[in-house]
Amino acid sequence: MPKLSIVDRFAHLAPAYDVVLSDVWGVVHNGVAAYSEAGEALARFREGGGIVVLVSNSPRPGQPVTHQLDRIGVIRSAYDAIVTSGDVTRGVLEERPGANIFHIGPQRDLSIFDGLNIRFTPMEVADCVVCSGLFDDEVETADDYRELLDQVHARNLLMVCANPDVVVERGDRLVYCAGAIADLYAHMGGEVIYTGKPYRPLYDLALRECAALRGAAIELSRVLAIGDSVRTDVKGAAALGIDCLFVTAGIHAEEVGRDQPDMAALETMFAAAGAVPKAVTPRLVW
Repeated sequence: MPKLSIVDRFAHLAPAYDVVLSDVWGVVHNGVAAYSEAGEALARFREGGGIVVLVSNSPRPGQPVTHQLDRIGVIRSAYDAIVTSGDVTRGVLEERPGANIFHIGPQRDLSIFDGLNIRFTPMEVADCVVCSGLFDDEVETADDYRELLDQVHARNLLMVCANPDVVVERGDRLVYCAGAIADLYAHMGGEVIYTGKPYRPLYDLALRECAALRGAAIELSRVLAIGDSVRTDVKGAAALGIDCLFVTAGIHAEEVGRDQPDMAALETMFAAAGAVPKAVTPRLVW
């Protein structure tokens, strides 16, 4: 395995890249408040001519997520655009006009379906399932859905997972996401389409956005992913063939150290994942 490099400032890496595909939750905010230094770092990169596209596994389309970022204090100058798992999910559903959809997820995610030619139905008559999250992620886990998933699997229904994250930070704790339910369904033998990281469709959408902003094709050697998840960010970047800056003070903080990364723990984690980032940093700081 390549030797891990720890950097304390993004400025040391920035000159090697033209484009940043940055994770959102865990890198630029914690679900409650913005990380001001991270926003400043991305803004400084843009001031130097770089392009920043936020790449989120949010099950909502990019525009509603932009408004959410405004509310928690993420500065607009930190990014050029945002693409989400919700955007890709809409594309999947647009290919199934008139479909009967059984939705697993909270009311706040319903914007994902705005304007689509679909019908909400009970599971018993649905054509497919769209899972955007848990009905109540404050108290539930994926295990609470086993009985429902047994019924879904008995009908051999396709599940579209609108957020492949298993957990995310919310303030100082972790809450479960749609990926936890989808992974359980897949383990049961169910068919799942994952629309976000680490899977290619979301990256392809992000790169098309970058090319449009730049007015030219994007060289992957000049693209850097930034994220705090080994499962989605590090492995997704490796599969795409781009470098990754791994932020340790995110969902893996308890495993690898928040402010002083544990090198042995990091090496073990990356070896198990079969993917190694370009560098590691405690937090995204310019």
